[in-house]
This record gives sequence, C-alpha cells and structure tokens, in this order.
Amino acid sequence: MVIEMITLILLILIAIPVLYALLKIGSILIKIIFHLFTGWILLILVNFIPGISIPITLLTIIVSGFGGIFGTILLVILYLI
Repeated sequence: MVIEMITLILLILIAIPVLYALLKIGSILIKIIFHLFTGWILLILVNFIPGISIPITLLTIIVSGFGGIFGTILLVILYLI
C-alpha cells in the first residue's frame, strides 16, 4: 500500500511538468495558426481592391500573417513595383 502511494505521487510529480510543456507547445501552435488565418483573410481582402492580385501562397500568407497590416502593405508595394 505504501509503495503504491509513493509511485502515485511520483507519477503525479512527473506528469505536472509534462502537461505544462504540452500546454505551452499547444498555445504556441494555436498562435501560429491564428496568425496564418489572419494573414489569409488580409490577403483575401486586399485582392478585392481593383488592380491588385497578390497570389495567395504559403509565403505570402506567412508575411501577411506575422507582419500584420504592415506586412500586407509591404506585399502590395512589392506587387506594384
């Protein structure tokens, strides 16, 4: 009975840092997915402007998502050049 209690306590002590690490990784993945989604939406909105047709590729989505509005403006300027 005592050995089982000790092993249970040890398992709990091991599980706490593992769960914390998984939650940390999960939150980072959620943030990256959110940035990519917002970049995709920004590019779709910019493509409604007449005369601008920026291709929606993974690279442009990353630039627009992580650069935000400034990244999207940079893509528009590069497209117009």
